[in-house]
Order: sequence, then C-alpha cells, then structure tokens
Amino acid sequence: MAAGYPSQRSFAEAIGVDVRQVRRWESADPPWPHPDLQQRLTDLTGQDMEALGFVPPPGRDRPAAQRPFASAARTVSSRRSAVPSQPAAPMQPPSVAADYETVTRSHRRLYWSVSPATLHPAVIAHADLGCALLPETGGRTRRGVAAALAETWLLGGRIEFFDLRAIEDAGTTLLRALQAAGEADDVLLGSAILAHTAFIPGWAGDREAALERMVAARTYARRGPASAELWAWLDAVEAECETRCGNPRTALHLIRHAEDTLAAGSEHPTPTWLDWFSPARLAAFKGNTQLKAGHLPQARTTLLDALNDLPRAEDKQRTVIYGDLASVEAAAHHAEDACRYACLALDQLAVTWYATGMDRIREVRRALAAHQHEQCVRDLDERLYAWATTVSALAR
Repeated sequence: MAAGYPSQRSFAEAIGVDVRQVRRWESADPPWPHPDLQQRLTDLTGQDMEALGFVPPPGRDRPAAQRPFASAARTVSSRRSAVPSQPAAPMQPPSVAADYETVTRSHRRLYWSVSPATLHPAVIAHADLGCALLPETGGRTRRGVAAALAETWLLGGRIEFFDLRAIEDAGTTLLRALQAAGEADDVLLGSAILAHTAFIPGWAGDREAALERMVAARTYARRGPASAELWAWLDAVEAECETRCGNPRTALHLIRHAEDTLAAGSEHPTPTWLDWFSPARLAAFKGNTQLKAGHLPQARTTLLDALNDLPRAEDKQRTVIYGDLASVEAAAHHAEDACRYACLALDQLAVTWYATGMDRIREVRRALAAHQHEQCVRDLDERLYAWATTVSALAR
C-alpha cells in the first residue's frame, strides 16, 4: 500500500504474476520466490525478503542486491542514495544526529518563505547526506538520523506535491520517507507520511485508494501516543479527500469531529514537525468544503475568520484562502469581488510561489467564464497572463 499499490491485483500486475500468487505470499507460511521474483519484490517495495515475511530455505542466502532498500532506491532516481540496512565503520560521533537534525529543522522553517524551486534541491541534497551518514551510525544515533531523514524526505515530497505539482516524484519521495521512518521506528511520523500519500489518489478522485491509505495512517497513529492535533489533522486530510471525491457532506462530518478533537485536547505533545496544521488551517479546510457543498454564506464567513486568524508568516495558506474566497464570490455571481480576491492571491504568489494556490486561481477564472467580457475579468486576465506569471506557470 505504501508503495502505491492499493490492492492485491494492482500489485500482482506490477510484478507480473496472478493474484493467487500474491495471496500465497501473504499466507502464514509463504513459499520462497524464484530469484527473478525476489528481485521484483524488493524493487517494488524497498524491503528485503525477510522484512516482507519470507523465510529463506536452509542453505539459501539472499543476493547482496536484495539488502534492504538497495534495489528499490535505484529505481527511484540515480541522484538519490539508498537507505542502508546495517551500520558500518567508520562510525560517526553521537552528535551527528543532532547536527543533521538542525539542518532538517532549518529547512522546515525555510519552507514557508523560500521559493520551492530554490529549497527543493537543498532538501534532496540533505536527504542524500542522511543516506550517506546512516551506515556510519548505530543505535540511538542511527534512529535520530533516520528520523530526521524521514522528515527531510517528507518535506521534499510536500514540495513536489503541493508546490511544484510533480505528482509522480512526490509518490516515490514519500515512499523513501516511509522507509526512513521505519528505520527510526517513528510511528507518528509514519502516520503523517501515509496520510500525505492519501492526498495523491484523493486529488485524483480515487476514493478507495485514498481511504485505504488513511486507514493505514490511523493505524500507525494508534500505536502513538498521538496528540489531538495529529488526530484532527488526519480528519482534515480525509475530509479533503472526500471533498475532492464529491462527498462534501461526509467531509463536513469529519471536520466537525476534528474541531471536537481539538477542543477536547490531549495530554500528548504535538510533534515539532507538525507545523502545517492549526485551528486556522482547519477552518480553511472547512471553508473549502462548505464552498464545494454549495453553502456559500457559511463558506464566506468561515474563510474570512480563517484569514483573520492566520499568522502573518503563512503566505502560502493565505493564497489558498484568497482563492477560495474568490470562488465563493464567483459562485455567488459577484464578479468584481471574485476578481478582487483573485488579484490578492496573485499578489501573494508574486512573493511566494505555490502551485496549489495557482490552481485555485485557475478554478476561479473558469468559474467567471460567463463574465469574461466584464472589465474586472479582463483586468484579472491581464494579471493572470502577464509574462512573468505565464512563464512561471508553464515552467512548472
């Protein structure tokens, strides 16, 4: 599932076997696969044979190429190193984990202001460094490096999905993040990564695949302890997937549950990496869902409240809220107000590019087709199709 195969059939087709073979492999006593199938299994999952549940027959050793993560990493990108399975000399000092995490933490903060095209190469290079460090660490130090590496790859996947709209790259990067979280045995980070993978089928309208990944994310969170903020965010992710799959009523129930969860609170601390969620962001989720449900007055009020509560540094989220407010006014046939909010979103994009925000503006412009001869819409087109905006959009 984490590798992107939501069913036995899809996995069987990718490997080139029938579904019955996959069922035999998933049985309590799976048969040892042929060498070519072993290679395909490790390539597709990024796990070694023992991690997948197979027990080699006496006298049979697995090939060196099937060490954990080695073959799978080659299929992702030649620029990305594999996650090694065993430490090797020379050993790094214990301080290397804290040093590596310091850069990871800095990248996390830089995400909110630095251009994604500028930050993304630095994040991937930092991930490559983490891969190089892992075989030189052990014990607690190794787990610390692996956890920071998982967060680094998660950030890389977020940039690829939300900022650059490189969907295929995001899927493989998030798989790398999940593997590193497994090395660190960090179940909460694993839950967050799995929930991010649900966005991919959810935005494509594949509800079944999205919900399967959310089941996995919630399973990891139960191994926690998970904070109220993490549980509420999982509700919000599932709500967005439901909204994009045409089920806004179900999404609104999930958002109400998230609001109740935040109000009740929790004794468990919120992970430091969960900096992409807050009550204001939950309100933005809710406003978008109310918009899709056709509840325009409620959506307008919710989004304006979210905009007022949003911290000043949240430029990317501000772009999305402006875009949703523009959509509300377009749906209400208030063309001038829709164009005003769309232009505010464009102003924000000029400061910090965000592909998801540009998607919102394009949706608004399509909704204004009936008003395209009005001056306000023509003025919006002048902004939307200026040289710099057009080139940036096409380049991405």
